[in-house]
Amino acid sequence: MTGNVKVTREDWLNIARDVLVHDGVGELKILSLATRLGVSRSSFYWYFKDRADLLSALLDEWEARNTRTIEEYCDRPAADINAAACNFFRCFIDPSLFDQGLDFAVREWARRDGDLRVRIDAADAARLAAVDAMFQRYGYEKAEADARARILYFMQWGYHALEVREPMDLLMGRLAGFLKGF
Repeated sequence: MTGNVKVTREDWLNIARDVLVHDGVGELKILSLATRLGVSRSSFYWYFKDRADLLSALLDEWEARNTRTIEEYCDRPAADINAAACNFFRCFIDPSLFDQGLDFAVREWARRDGDLRVRIDAADAARLAAVDAMFQRYGYEKAEADARARILYFMQWGYHALEVREPMDLLMGRLAGFLKGF
């Protein structure tokens, strides 16, 4: 049945993202992706020049979905710093806004790719700058805003790295304490 099924560029990206997240970049092979999609390998070339082009598209998606989302949510209007911090947290609560699995997969890939490590560092710097600017908008001096941004951002990464799975009602019960701490 391969060859008769129509797939889109988005289908290729979706299956590639899934493989990247669950199996790693080494398993991103055009033939195996085509097999998973039930299409011929040649259909890949309607949408991508080669594997490197697919990888580049995945990284562009990662950047748009994860980094730009944090920047956008940190820049949203809020009544006070607590509401602004809640905007930041929304990125991580809603998986349609921030893809934690994709972020970890890209970071794992960067362990073996120095050029990608540079891109990860730039993404972290942009994210931290957005959180820092958020604190500065609410009257925090530069040094304090920088410290608070790092505490907030890296605390959030700690939750993800440790794969902490707490019920939302428990997290929300801690929110006042978290906000006081930040």
